[in-house]
Formats: sequence, structure tokens, C-alpha cells
Amino acid sequence: MSSAPDPPDPAQDASGSTPEPVDPDSPDGAPTSAPPRPKRALGQNFLVDRNIQRRIIEVADFTPGDEVLEIGPGQGALTRHLAGAVERLILVELDNALARRLIDEYRGRPEVEVIHGNVLDLDLAAVSRDVSSLRVIGNIPYNITAPILFKFLERPRARDILLMVQREVADRIVADAGTGAYGALAVGVRSVARVEQLLPVPRTAFRPVPKVDSSIIRVTPLDPPPLSQDEEERLRTLTRAAFQWRRKQFQKTLRDHPDLALSREAVERLQAEAGMDLTRRPETFSPESFIRLSTIMAGLEV
Repeated sequence: MSSAPDPPDPAQDASGSTPEPVDPDSPDGAPTSAPPRPKRALGQNFLVDRNIQRRIIEVADFTPGDEVLEIGPGQGALTRHLAGAVERLILVELDNALARRLIDEYRGRPEVEVIHGNVLDLDLAAVSRDVSSLRVIGNIPYNITAPILFKFLERPRARDILLMVQREVADRIVADAGTGAYGALAVGVRSVARVEQLLPVPRTAFRPVPKVDSSIIRVTPLDPPPLSQDEEERLRTLTRAAFQWRRKQFQKTLRDHPDLALSREAVERLQAEAGMDLTRRPETFSPESFIRLSTIMAGLEV
């Protein structure tokens, strides 16, 4: 006796074959390969909220003549809003599968260049027509926020940098001196750039859903730079040492930290010339105060 036929597979069409996945962003529902799954090792969380995507593009305020570099375009959530809307678009993607998809998608689009590689290894001067006019945007992995941020604050610097970062990190960057969130990150960034928090982004805007909310910040390097490259190096050394010992009096850090090691006489001269009370803790000094102290220290015979 013959058995009853198996029930039809809902994933198959009338011919019995499985239809190809359809790209929901394609106007004609063109088939496409299934998008790669997010990789935890790369810190991937894809932005899926269309309203948030549009709001980010709005606050970015790009113009048709701009050259834009997108860090980690992923599945193209922001890329599709940018391609064709700016003069030149540079996409830097580390993930092998995602880079291949982007290359395929934008093949034949001379205004779009896909670079398969690590943005931390990128030579901006080699890929941009004019770094000082370049505009940067990126939904970046939380675990490498600081390295990416400081990468783009190296010289030569882009015109501005719009980044999706963890809300807590954004709060630390814009924190006032004397608050618990204030530290070396705030001084390091704000000594060379202006920072604005533009847009809160809830965790529900991503897949997979991360454990924290995000924020869009715009970092605009100061032009002309207030410090020379050597002065910036000295400021970084001072800032790093100060916040390694953030609970100690600043004068003690200046004398005893191995990276500084000022004499007692030099510290007294520094305090007199700066007009600052160095018995206070480093966390109470503004970025401007750090800049002034670093500049005076360069002129001391220590």
C-alpha cells in the first residue's frame, strides 16, 4: 500500500524548488544571497532601524560634493543612503563575506570604492583626494572605539568624524572636569577637536540587540591645530601619567611618576607660572588647563 504524500514544504514554491532569498531593500525584490550572520569576534551589531538610519544621514549633513569614508559599512544600512548622494564614497570593511557583497553590489559604480581591510591600518593620504576635506562616518565596534577615534585624530586629520559609539563612551568624551566620567579620553580628544553629541540610538535599533544604548557623536578637529605635533605628544604623556594616578595630588604625580619626574623646584615654578593649585587632583583640571601645563613644562629645565 502506498503512503500518503508528504505535506508541501512552505519554504518551497509550486515547482518544488526553494526560492532565493529576496533583498528587502531592493525596489523590485531582486533575489540576493542571504546576508552573513553577525560575527561576535568582530563586534558586529547591524543597524536595522530605518528611521534611525535616515536620522543619522540627516545629522551627518553631507553635501553632493563631499568625499566620504564609511568605516565598517556591514550590510549597507547607511551605505545605500550615501551612494549617489555624495561625490565619492570610500567603504572600508574588514569582514570577508561583507566586503565581497559590497564589491559585488557596487561593481560598475566608479564613485564608490570598496577597501577590504582593517581601518586601523589605513593610510588616509593614500585613499583620499584631500584628507582635510574628507568626511568620515561609521557604526564602529564598541571594543575598538578608542583606537579608531585616535586613529582619525592622527595627522593629517579629516574635516569631521561622525561615529556611533556606546552611550557611556560618548558621555565620557564630553564630561566636565571634576565629574566621575571625566578622564584621559576627554582630555585626549578635546585638546585637538570639538565634540558634539547629536543623536541617542536605542539598543533596539540593532540586530543582534546589544546590552547598551548608543549615541552619535561628531568630532571636528580644530583647524588650525592649537598644538604642534611635538606638543601633542608631550600632552599625551602628561595626560596618560596624570590619569594613571588620578586620585593623587597633581604635584605628586608630576614629581614621582616615572614618565614625568619633575624636580620639586620645577613643580613650584610650573605652579607659579600656570597660576594653578597643583595640590588638586588631575581629574579637576580641564583640557585647556592640561594644554597650558604641558606647554609651560616644555619650557622648563627639568
